[in-house]
Amino acid sequence: MIDLKLAWRNLWRNKRRTFITAASVFFAMFFALVMRSFQLGTYDRLFKNVIESYTGYLQLQNTDYFDDPILDNSFEFIPSLIIKIQADPNVIAIVQRLESFALVAAGSLTQGVMVMGIDPEGEDKVSGIKGRLVKFKLTEEAVKGLKNEPIPNRTKKLLDAFINESYTGVGRLMADLAIDAKDSLTILPLVRRHASFKNGFFSHDKLNSVLLGDGLADYLRIGIGDTIVIMGQGYHGMSAAGKYCVKGIIRVPAPDIDNRIVYMPIEAARQLYGASEIATSAVISLHNNDDDNMLLTAQRLNKKMPEQYVVRTWHELNALLINQMEADSRSGAIMIWILYLVIAFGVFGTVLMMLAERRREFGVLVAIGMQKRRLATVMSLELIMTGCLGIAAGVLVSLPVVFYGHFHPVRFTGSWAKMYEDFGFDPVMPTMLPDRYYLWQILVVVIILAITIIYSNRRIFRLKIVNALRA
Repeated sequence: MIDLKLAWRNLWRNKRRTFITAASVFFAMFFALVMRSFQLGTYDRLFKNVIESYTGYLQLQNTDYFDDPILDNSFEFIPSLIIKIQADPNVIAIVQRLESFALVAAGSLTQGVMVMGIDPEGEDKVSGIKGRLVKFKLTEEAVKGLKNEPIPNRTKKLLDAFINESYTGVGRLMADLAIDAKDSLTILPLVRRHASFKNGFFSHDKLNSVLLGDGLADYLRIGIGDTIVIMGQGYHGMSAAGKYCVKGIIRVPAPDIDNRIVYMPIEAARQLYGASEIATSAVISLHNNDDDNMLLTAQRLNKKMPEQYVVRTWHELNALLINQMEADSRSGAIMIWILYLVIAFGVFGTVLMMLAERRREFGVLVAIGMQKRRLATVMSLELIMTGCLGIAAGVLVSLPVVFYGHFHPVRFTGSWAKMYEDFGFDPVMPTMLPDRYYLWQILVVVIILAITIIYSNRRIFRLKIVNALRA
């Protein structure tokens, strides 16, 4: 206890030295936590976009479909399968899909697309497709009209940056245009007047309607009520062709999918491809979709499935994406280790300076009878307390940044947004809420401090009293 009091008093005997040492640890913690949070948050956002808008967490498939995704490797969606799957306690629902590739034409423009036949009501429960219908679109006319309205200058300046951007709700619209909550009552009615988008959804009695991704609709230069032609190869080599009316425009958060997706009722897709009563996959919605519960659910379901069926996880369905993210994560980890290396030398240099300044003090203390072991203990306690101050400050200061970045993510515009979209990413960089990565960063800083303490103790035990008194 006496050593602890002595170490605490020594800290504030030279406040500048203490603050410099604590600041080195603080910056190590703060920058490492914020950098890692942005990196992991971006990965998490990307995975969720792909999983929730396309693959789902679990899919039922024919065993051959994954390696050769063609209609001939589809399966018959029979009631006994549904009963077996829905009997699992972690399963909410199972929704069938019929997917294939085709060529879409509108006027003189064509594009290769992915046609997805869905059960509209079931798909909404799995991926929330109705919530992705475009509600606002900042067209050139809308931007021009809004600039003539009495809105804040900061919002007018941002309109050009987000021209032709689509929104499925007011939340991101307010964030992008810097609309404060206090101004929303006056600005949002003006936005609705100029930028509201008249959208639609599937009708129960119409099989000739489709929904297009917003990026695909922009490329084809078509809107609600326009007609597209779909041509492709059907089941067992049959020809597939048909004309369809664009009923609605949706915005998929994964740009690569948004630029190529066409949704239609599954019965319409079966008619188009001549594939009655079959499905290429079925998405299984779960109560608990964390990795552990998802893998256990997949194992239980696979034991119940006939030989020609298999339940695949999102890890299997997105293996290429996971490999890309792991490679990028390693490069990000290298950057963080470089940051730690720089900060470690900063902490080490600060401790060296402190040891040099206090060399004569240490010599006097040992000369009047203080044991080197006790001196090393006091010195270690000083460094531990200084490190704890730096770690605590780094964690506390990083938390507001991480929470704000999660709920108000950085959104790229211009060339940066274009670059992200070219790689198939949503041009948004959120942070990840505090998780186990916080503990790992703290552990690394503790290791740096431990190495520093070991070095300082070594210097104390090798201290020569005569030379120290002459310092």
